[in-house]
Amino acid sequence: MRSDNVTKGAERAPNRSLFYAMGYTKEELERPLVGVVSAKSEIVPGHIHLDKVAEAVKAGVRMAGGTPIEIPAIGICDGIAMGHVGMKYSLPSRELIADSVESMTIAHAFDGLVLIPNCDKIVPGMIMAAVRMNIPAVVCSGGPMMSGLVGGVETSLSKMFEAVGAYKAGIIDEDGLQEYEENVCPGCGSCSGMYTANSMNCLSEAVGIALPGNGTIPAVHNGRMLLAKHAGMAIMNLIEKDIKARDIINEKSLKNALACDMALGCSSNSVLHLLAIANEAGVDLNLNIFNEFSAKVPNLCHLAPAGPTHMHDLNNAGGLPAVLSELDKKGLIDKSLITATGKTVGENIAGAHVKDYSIIRPVDEPYSETGGIAIMWGNIAEDGCVVKRSAVAPEMLQHEGPARVFDSEDDAIAAIYAGKIVDGDVVVIRYEGPKGGPGMREMLNPTSALAGMKLDKTVALITDGRFSGASRGASIGHVSPEAAAGGTIGLIQEGDIIEIDIPGARINAKVSDEEFAKRRESYTAPAPNVTEGWLVRYMRNVDSAAKGAVMK
Repeated sequence: MRSDNVTKGAERAPNRSLFYAMGYTKEELERPLVGVVSAKSEIVPGHIHLDKVAEAVKAGVRMAGGTPIEIPAIGICDGIAMGHVGMKYSLPSRELIADSVESMTIAHAFDGLVLIPNCDKIVPGMIMAAVRMNIPAVVCSGGPMMSGLVGGVETSLSKMFEAVGAYKAGIIDEDGLQEYEENVCPGCGSCSGMYTANSMNCLSEAVGIALPGNGTIPAVHNGRMLLAKHAGMAIMNLIEKDIKARDIINEKSLKNALACDMALGCSSNSVLHLLAIANEAGVDLNLNIFNEFSAKVPNLCHLAPAGPTHMHDLNNAGGLPAVLSELDKKGLIDKSLITATGKTVGENIAGAHVKDYSIIRPVDEPYSETGGIAIMWGNIAEDGCVVKRSAVAPEMLQHEGPARVFDSEDDAIAAIYAGKIVDGDVVVIRYEGPKGGPGMREMLNPTSALAGMKLDKTVALITDGRFSGASRGASIGHVSPEAAAGGTIGLIQEGDIIEIDIPGARINAKVSDEEFAKRRESYTAPAPNVTEGWLVRYMRNVDSAAKGAVMK
């Protein structure tokens, strides 16, 4: 056992003495030591209740004969960080989380881990650490928030951001804005649409590192506590059988996750995170593979922001087991793979079925024959860019219009709120990539402003930054190479005509190679907008979004 390094032999008497100082007994030190990594805090709605989840996990570990040891992890609330300098820290925090989980686990010789995240970067950060160390691990997330109710209609955080745009456009008044503000987020949990947090919690289940139900059981349901206890028991089974993270997360299981990504219509951020997890697993996952899966896996779900349904609806319809069973009808998943239950995917979904085909469409009658995520390439995205196709209005799948160029998200938001963006425009926001931001801010404010102003079906937005899973419309992100790395997006000028063809996987500026070469000769990059703090180190070492924005 790994924990023998701190608990066994005369040489480890000093180590044991420090355990005794904390109240651990000799009997507890003779059992496997399980790190229970909880991201509980009082600043993230998705994490405010994780102390209860951790207590349930620890109970499960004890019932199965282990010694649980709770340790903390940081987590940023993307919603609270949105629209200001705080968002620069969101994606970089994924690397801090992975590094800190690795540090705590190896320093204290844990035999296995139960990872308790819930929100956007915390889920992939913890998984990256588990795969990097290749030890037994189970993810047990905190569960989704219930939807809110405004004017008798179920709603969620994406509509709150759009309400700001509606207010700025005079569509709703201050009282209407306040009604949204007070009602869209009714309690704890990860925000209730298929945003990044819930996307990653579902994909944790699809890839096999989390138990069935992890992605969809609401935070406030008793089933979440039952799941947590079973996760505590499951880790003991994995330790006993020596089933490690890379036994579960590998090329084949990542392809199962890709299939679910397409079927569910997950956040475009799932591309970044799956690439980063694959990098830790030593799997060559690239953007071409995403389009291969998009071409063959139909989109079965339209959860918010793509449609009016929410995570509790998906749970009631059968959750991920039902989605997997529907995909299996066309042989789109590998059922032979081992999972955190100690059983195969096929054993986990045996008997699962769709309970409501209005929430999970039949595989033969999907929303679209293609998946929810699409990758495009062109002269302004030589290494690719990403769009959540399932949240794009049909009339915007192909679009051509003049570029409206901004060198920061803040400048773009000011122009949108001032009514300076009109039908047909293509808003270009650059120097917001991993290096240029730095930190690759999410663009939920500008996309929601456009949607709230009823421009989401006539205006496109392109950026080397990224989008929240709550964004909808022709929101095209992760443009690579980014402007700060010399990408052609940095050479676009006001009025250049941009052609977007999502079905054709193409995005181009109608500018000749000769003209771009001429512009490059006179190009001067703006000075970095961050000159102190750890983001300077991040800026120097982060890789392209096309490779998952991992640290080199």
